[in-house]
Amino acid sequence: MSTILITGANRGLGLGLVEEYAKDGWKIIATSRNPNNSDELLELANKNENNIEILQLDVEDLKSISDLSQVLQNTPIDVLANVAGYYGKKIVSEPGGLQEFGSTDYEDWQRIIKVNIFGPMKICETLINNIELGNDKKIITLSSIIGSIGGNDQGMMYAYRVSKAGVNAIMRSMAIDLKDKGIICIPLHPGWVRTDMGGPNADIDTKTSVEGMKRVIDSLSIKDSGRYMVYDGSELPW
Repeated sequence: MSTILITGANRGLGLGLVEEYAKDGWKIIATSRNPNNSDELLELANKNENNIEILQLDVEDLKSISDLSQVLQNTPIDVLANVAGYYGKKIVSEPGGLQEFGSTDYEDWQRIIKVNIFGPMKICETLINNIELGNDKKIITLSSIIGSIGGNDQGMMYAYRVSKAGVNAIMRSMAIDLKDKGIICIPLHPGWVRTDMGGPNADIDTKTSVEGMKRVIDSLSIKDSGRYMVYDGSELPW
């Protein structure tokens, strides 16, 4: 049985990926900052009691990530999906949610960097031995089209752009550094999705996004490592 670890599995795209992989009979390690308050995830786990294991993980807390590695010692992980992310205090569709020039909240920016850059980096470094034990050896980090410097024709969203461009650079470097180990690394844009983060005016629903992302993840080979991909199989400019 193949195993996937999904961070931020309690809602939105993380929860959607748990549902998709559960349908395929995968073993799922689903992490959440507050497992006891993750009602939908707990309900899914009850329906798939042999396939879904819920573990506590706060991606903003480096010690929490280190503690997870102790729990997962010698556990093979075929796919690591870094889904947990943070846009900022206000979503795009709210007043002030576009993070305009001149209105920077530097304290909130620090949290964005911790969650979106430090978190995935630490998780990858901490669980690399688990990935090496897996068969598929795939590391996926959810990025965004907002992280594309070449595709930026709108401006604004400074903090979020920086965090996603940063994690793109991380995944690109990891693709090079881990290629000899046969490990596939990509940043993946899920589309603009109607979730708590994306807001109600986004382009697509969660089902469309997660079904597309799963198709992309399932089809990845080592030649795809380092690509900046989209849920529909297309590619973005860096």
